[in-house]
Amino acid sequence: MKLYNLKDPKEEVGFLQAVQLGLGKKQGLFFPKKLPILDHNTLDHLINMNFIDRSTQILSYFLNDEISLSNLKLIVKNSFSFQKPILKSITKNISCLELFHGPTLAFKDFGARFMAQILLFLNTKNKPMTILTATSGDTGAAVAHAFYKMKNIQVVILYPKGKISTLQEKLFCTLGHNVHTISINGSFDDCQNLVKKSFNDSLLNKKMHLTSANSINISRLLAQICYYFEAFSLTPIQHQKNLIISVPCGNFGNLTAGLLAKSLGLPIKNFIAATNSNNTVPNFLKNGVWEPKPTISTISNAMDISQPNNWPRVKELFLRKKWNLKTLKFGSVSEKQTKKTLKELYNLNYISEPHASIAYHLLKKKIKKNDFGLFLGTAHPSKFQTVVEKILKIDLSIPKILYMHNKKKILSHTLESDFQQLKHFLLKNL
Repeated sequence: MKLYNLKDPKEEVGFLQAVQLGLGKKQGLFFPKKLPILDHNTLDHLINMNFIDRSTQILSYFLNDEISLSNLKLIVKNSFSFQKPILKSITKNISCLELFHGPTLAFKDFGARFMAQILLFLNTKNKPMTILTATSGDTGAAVAHAFYKMKNIQVVILYPKGKISTLQEKLFCTLGHNVHTISINGSFDDCQNLVKKSFNDSLLNKKMHLTSANSINISRLLAQICYYFEAFSLTPIQHQKNLIISVPCGNFGNLTAGLLAKSLGLPIKNFIAATNSNNTVPNFLKNGVWEPKPTISTISNAMDISQPNNWPRVKELFLRKKWNLKTLKFGSVSEKQTKKTLKELYNLNYISEPHASIAYHLLKKKIKKNDFGLFLGTAHPSKFQTVVEKILKIDLSIPKILYMHNKKKILSHTLESDFQQLKHFLLKNL
């Protein structure tokens, strides 16, 4: 699989090299040079396969020149060794695709664990490596648990201080060993910029062998394609031709993966790019002006991103496929409406959380009479216990993994949003 750098198309790398590098020159994202297209017979065959076999086959269309089918199946089996996605009916023509039944109760488990298994497969000589990533909530836990205690791999996770939920923080900031967590006085965008500056620093790269586990890493995106095929297979046959999927968007990796599934030939009618008050993309799609504003803190904190990293990939895919960007549905949802929709879902006998609430609201608003809609449930409601309990006036039961970590001490360091401070910390402590 050849990939090119969106900022420097002359730079081409293979998949395994792209996973190790994370970013290309000029902090450019890697994008597949070839976009496979599957015929109807192949698609029908795939839809009837089980999740592991189907996922292996889908990934092989991208990776078969670098990883054998037998090795790939083992990687997929080890990566997705937890409950597959579940479809929960909400109304007659709307269901939630629950992606939060993995070890850290978030959809990020699919991509993070696949990336970890790829690096384990790749690193046969056990060379030292440092995973440096930023999180707005769930990525941190998924990455930390995927790489926890892996030999010769150090994990460094930056997150905005005070801007993720307590249980989100407890889930990955209490591990220790090879997992190092740093709370940054700033926004997620500040954390993301520090990661980018680190990758641009020759000394840090030389000494620490950096790679990123954010959704900028192509391995995570490819893994996420797989559950869109599962979503289609779970959709009642009579509705498959009119399927609309509403995706809660922060860094836009999840939407990118869905669009890549569509580019393979999966007949998804349309997507909805759902954001909170951080509405850079909806504004761009509305008026054609890219004008990121300061990040606003919301109860849907994983979406508190005003400069989404993966948007260039979305634009590139539309360009390559000759799709019209104006056909992509979109919208942003206020805090007041997010809370109101959480109550609405509860009255429909479904306990959700803020991110999925936003996706549901926009789906309900934009869906047509003959459409069938899915909105993605990206995190377990209990990860936002305080917010959900306050809004719904209920007591949530807490899954065992959260209960265990909630009793532990947070081991994070705190730094200012200053690259030199971070660089000094990394060189001194790792």
